[in-house]
Amino acid sequence: MELRALRMFVEVVKQGGFSAAAKTLFASQSTVSKAVKLLEDEVGASLLDRLGHQIRLTAVGERVHRRAVAMLAEREHLESELADLRGLKRGRLRLGLSRLGSSILFAGLVAEFRGRYPGIDIELMEHGSLHLAQSLREGELELAMCLLPIADDLEWQLVHDDPLMALLPTGHPLAGRPSCTLAELAQSPFILFETGFALNPQILAACQREGFLPQIAAYSGQADFIQALVAAGLGVAFLPRLVVGGQVLPGVTCSLLTDPELRWRIALAWRRDSRLSPAACAYLELARKALTDGRAIIP
Repeated sequence: MELRALRMFVEVVKQGGFSAAAKTLFASQSTVSKAVKLLEDEVGASLLDRLGHQIRLTAVGERVHRRAVAMLAEREHLESELADLRGLKRGRLRLGLSRLGSSILFAGLVAEFRGRYPGIDIELMEHGSLHLAQSLREGELELAMCLLPIADDLEWQLVHDDPLMALLPTGHPLAGRPSCTLAELAQSPFILFETGFALNPQILAACQREGFLPQIAAYSGQADFIQALVAAGLGVAFLPRLVVGGQVLPGVTCSLLTDPELRWRIALAWRRDSRLSPAACAYLELARKALTDGRAIIP
């Protein structure tokens, strides 16, 4: 199989159609269509179900797509290793960052890396920790910001360990308390993160340990919108102390959550069975140096 055809097939799936893929590949739509058709002929089965202007992977297509992503990732690893011989003058860093806290923890580090290695392209994926961990396994990312605990198939470097703050409406019975426990909030509706955030299952597991199942009022992936929902009186929410940073909306009070097993522990993770590219190694080394110097990656 030609890597060119595999790359076009992967891009069609990523973009959700042939026309959008052709634009990102700077190729004609007919060229992309022919490449996918040749790939299907070689495989001997349809890879995509074409539903009007939409596409969907077939069972065979899912298998080919998973392998194609891994093969293309290995090619990028080779290119990155060759870039090492050129002193990191060219290359690519594929980095995954959570939408929660990444601007505080990693913006300065990304800027420092860019200043040191201006020839390295930085491709950022922003998503929840669970999605980022899966992208590491599939070879789409080399390094990703993940929440502990981390599965055994990934290696990791701890970056930050932070307690959670309970965000309460000002009319809440516990408003004004400097600290509280999860059990004390059992009767309050919870505002949780959307699917893909690893903090969600940790909160729910902690509730189960305390013997209750919380009522869920809403889900969101945006910290500011979560605060706004709390201020509107919809329920209580939980954010890392670093993310709250003393900046709360009118109508919201904060209380330190004292449950010792419920903390926001963030790490940089990578696949245990893969060799990091020189660019990823340089970024990880920069992060480790920041920790050693006591900067803890936080500006």
